[in-house]
Amino acid sequence: MTIARSRQISLQDTPYYHVVSRCVWRAFRCGKEQSYEHRRQWVVDKLGQLSRIFAIGICTYAVMINLYHLVLKVGAEQAQGWSKREVAEHWAALFQWPLLVWHWYQRY
Repeated sequence: MTIARSRQISLQDTPYYHVVSRCVWRAFRCGKEQSYEHRRQWVVDKLGQLSRIFAIGICTYAVMINLYHLVLKVGAEQAQGWSKREVAEHWAALFQWPLLVWHWYQRY
């Protein structure tokens, strides 16, 4: 059963969280019969990019052939200090600007 994220995360209790993600059907993302080691580095690079964009610190990680484990620290104080423009800039660093948001950004 799905649990709302607001019930899973309590920054008052701890800013640290263990995250696990597994490949669909337990497929092998980073190796087995063929060499997919370049994918492992891609995952590490992408995690670093996301960490810088979203004020999430990566304490430690392990990228294995079909899953990864992360220990993350939520930088709530850092993110709360962002203005609305900075929030939009962080979001736009990863996604394409929606036209309505782009017009808002240019006006303010």
